[in-house]
Amino acid sequence: MKRFSLYFLLLCPALFAAKQPNVIIILADDLGWSDTTLYGTTKFYQTPNVERLAQRGMTFTRAYSASPLCSPTRSALLTGLSPARTGITVPNCHMPQTVLEATVGKKGPPNQQVVQPNPPTRLKTEYRTLSETLHDAGYATGHFGKWHLGPEPYSPLQQGFDVDVPHHPGPGPAGSYVAPWKFADFDADPDVPDQHIEDRMAKEAVAFMEKHKDQPFYLNYWMFSVHAPFDAKKARIEKHRARVNPADPQRSPTYAAMVESMDDAIGTLLDTLDRLKIADNTVIIFTADNGGNMYNEVDGTTPTSNVPLRGGKACLFEGGTRVPGIVVWPGITKEGAHSDALVQSEDYYPTLLEGLAIKAAPEQRFDGSSILPALKGGSLPGKAIFQYFPHYGTVPDWLPPAVSVHRDDWKLIRIFYSGENGSHRHLLFNLKDDLSEKTNLAAQQPALVAELDALIETFLKDTHAVVPVPNPAFDPKQYHPELEGKQQPKTKAKAPAKDESDPALQGWKARDCKAAVKNGIVRVTNIGFECFLGFGASKHSGPSTATFRIKAKPGTSHFDWLPKAGKAQNTPFTLQGTDWQEITVQLPATGPLGIVRLYLPMQEQPVEIDWIELRSSDGSQVTRTEF
Repeated sequence: MKRFSLYFLLLCPALFAAKQPNVIIILADDLGWSDTTLYGTTKFYQTPNVERLAQRGMTFTRAYSASPLCSPTRSALLTGLSPARTGITVPNCHMPQTVLEATVGKKGPPNQQVVQPNPPTRLKTEYRTLSETLHDAGYATGHFGKWHLGPEPYSPLQQGFDVDVPHHPGPGPAGSYVAPWKFADFDADPDVPDQHIEDRMAKEAVAFMEKHKDQPFYLNYWMFSVHAPFDAKKARIEKHRARVNPADPQRSPTYAAMVESMDDAIGTLLDTLDRLKIADNTVIIFTADNGGNMYNEVDGTTPTSNVPLRGGKACLFEGGTRVPGIVVWPGITKEGAHSDALVQSEDYYPTLLEGLAIKAAPEQRFDGSSILPALKGGSLPGKAIFQYFPHYGTVPDWLPPAVSVHRDDWKLIRIFYSGENGSHRHLLFNLKDDLSEKTNLAAQQPALVAELDALIETFLKDTHAVVPVPNPAFDPKQYHPELEGKQQPKTKAKAPAKDESDPALQGWKARDCKAAVKNGIVRVTNIGFECFLGFGASKHSGPSTATFRIKAKPGTSHFDWLPKAGKAQNTPFTLQGTDWQEITVQLPATGPLGIVRLYLPMQEQPVEIDWIELRSSDGSQVTRTEF
């Protein structure tokens, strides 16, 4: 028996080797550097679970996102590649058009000195993602929360994840943080009134961890919080309303409540790791996709303040790209440690591969680099990081199309073709002495500007970045430099498109799409992720059915009814095949239907609808629209 046991041990050493560490990446949306209690910059927000996470590992004081906007950073985190290389430089990945390559812009308005590039709208599946690498290494992989890198066939399910909840391509939570939501196929728990989306997402993540606790797993927990729309649990809002200090630039009780729910979800994940006794074998990375939102309005103020940093989301000043950063790696990071090393979104992928002893694919390259020496308590001398944002903004402290480099204490921003005689313009800051970026030292340090700008030039060439070009239509008379950095006034809402009130639609109105009737068929094009046809159906009351004949790509969606009193409700439906089909959905209403909405799954090709019928269950009321 002893001989057999020894023989078995020799043959099967892998069975007795330590399990590979689990990996959890928590990505908060729009969470600014000053939005947690990590750095002593807030007295209003409460983040005890973020603090609890920090006590388990290393907090980085100089962690940066790849971009001041979300989709570029998400692509960088998953691929280890700069947005300059992928071309994903704006959060347009929910748009209906599929564009896979960045191209040089062809024209610009006469008041702009450069022409912006045209970015792609999808993260190409040709890039090898972190999820694909870990999946091939034997990890169970699950994505929970916001994606915003493209709908199918560019969703998490095509990028290396086994699970994707709620499988939503949009830029934020569908409709609201508090149920009912408007996801195509993801409803609140019926026994939890006014459920918060982060509570539900954390519950789903817990189930994933419980299922895979005995094998290595990669959990991508990309929060919807704290992105717009700005709403939260009512009791939480009132709690923080009582704590508001009018003199504090952070004074939105709604935003404080949103931060608290975000923090609750982190606590749920940590509690689960402890309960399952796998915390000591789990790597956790916590960061954000860009800086705090300084340009929307909620509770009569901006959502947050990034003070002492300048600017915020959608600009290249520190408030737009410096974000919270924590790495917990049992056996590598010390508890409660701090580091001022420069780290960025692109660095986490190569760091995980080195620390987990997993090889990259042949010919695979990264724009980021491993920060393992910093995690072990060392430094990263001479390390440079870059942010590429070749677009005009409309937010406070916006800059024309630009690129920046950080190295040591210095930061240089190159503003493309915005200087004298069409040369580049530069802003140079010593962040150690001037964290708020008030003093431009470019004129006093020409040699350093040239040195750092050479790094930028090498970076742009190495990444094959599609860069802005001088605008041949530029008219200096229409250029107003004094407006740079000033928030642009909100434009008036556009008048409804003609097809939205087209008599041929017979009362149905199109939103987030275009609809036109030809030969008795409604043809719906330009389909966005919240595309629907709406109709006033107040004369219908009680249980009803909606039936329609449709020709569309396979997918799931839902039919809503919005009574004047009460919350919106919906019934999901599934489209099969690509030929004409007749769909019937049950509407278990208890009163007048109010407004009904037929939501269509986002797709490039047109959707065609022959007719739509609403029928009361007793047959007393029938409205049939034959287009």
